[in-house]
Amino acid sequence: MGLAQYAIVPVQDEWGVLHDGDVKSKYATKEAAFESAVAAASLALRQGHEIHLSVPGREAGENALGI
Repeated sequence: MGLAQYAIVPVQDEWGVLHDGDVKSKYATKEAAFESAVAAASLALRQGHEIHLSVPGREAGENALGI
């Protein structure tokens, strides 16, 4: 099958999931964006795709949830 890539990215003061060159939804926390990406990746995995998921580390002054 193909490759499904998901990247958690900052979008203004929120977080998004970059997939196929587009961010379709915004989330209040990095964790919420991650959970959404994992749900999508789970479906892609069942369809036989290779999965790549990336999440940036914490920045100085940022808490673990990215806020």
